[in-house]
Order: sequence, then structure tokens, then C-alpha cells
Amino acid sequence: MKAQRHFTIMDIIARERVATQEELCEVLKSQGFDVTQATVSRDIKELQLIKIPDSEGYRYSLPDNTAFKNSYERMKRIFQDSVVNVDCSENIIVIKTLPGAAQSVASMIDTSGLNRILGTVAGDDTILVVVKPIQAVEEVMGEFLRLIR
Repeated sequence: MKAQRHFTIMDIIARERVATQEELCEVLKSQGFDVTQATVSRDIKELQLIKIPDSEGYRYSLPDNTAFKNSYERMKRIFQDSVVNVDCSENIIVIKTLPGAAQSVASMIDTSGLNRILGTVAGDDTILVVVKPIQAVEEVMGEFLRLIR
């Protein structure tokens, strides 16, 4: 799935020195992703990765102002620890959490970079996630359910 691949790319960039699309493609393949250089190129553009200088030349990095600060594993851990149920109606996904956890889960969703999410509204134990277009609800629901498992 694209969102999981994006989170993985962010983790790779944070952990390793990656200087070329080819290197990133190889690392993703070694982690089980079936990607082409064209796919990686689109991912780099969507994630707004930049090249920064280092001691060996240039390497990929996330821009300082990026919303993609949360790793997939961290998001998964928070979902598993806090989310009780996920359901949907039309283009709204309703996430039930443990009491007091909705704000942190919603914040994690807001900074996740999932581009089909317009935004979230969180109470104490309930989050409303607005998805656009409506056809993307199934995909986003699937991602949330994978995070819980």
C-alpha cells in the first residue's frame, strides 16, 4: 500500500544515507516492496523529499517543514494501544479510542501525510476523520485497520 511505502521511505531516509532513486528502490525491494524507479520518483515528489549536502556529497532528506514526522511503526503502536473501534459512514470515518486518547491519535493522523484525509476532529474518545473522495474511504479504512492489527 502506498501509505505504508511512504512511511517506510521516511523511516529509511531517517536511518540510512540514500543518495539516489536507485538506492532507495533497492532498499525498498529488500524490504518486500515491489517498486520501480518511476514509482520511487513519484513517491519522492509526493513526500517532497529534498537533497541536502553531507560529507559524502548529497543525500535525500525530509524538508524541515514536513508534516511527515511520524513513522509508520510509531503510528501502529499508538493505534494498537489506543484505538478500540473503527467504522465509517459515507466519507467520514469514526475512530473510537480509550478515554483521553483521541487527541493524540487525531494529531498522529493529521501529521501522517495520508493525502486523502481532509482533516480530523477529536473529542475525548472519538475522532471524526473526513476523507475525500468518498471512493477513498475503503482504502483509508483498510490502512487504519492494518494499523490496529
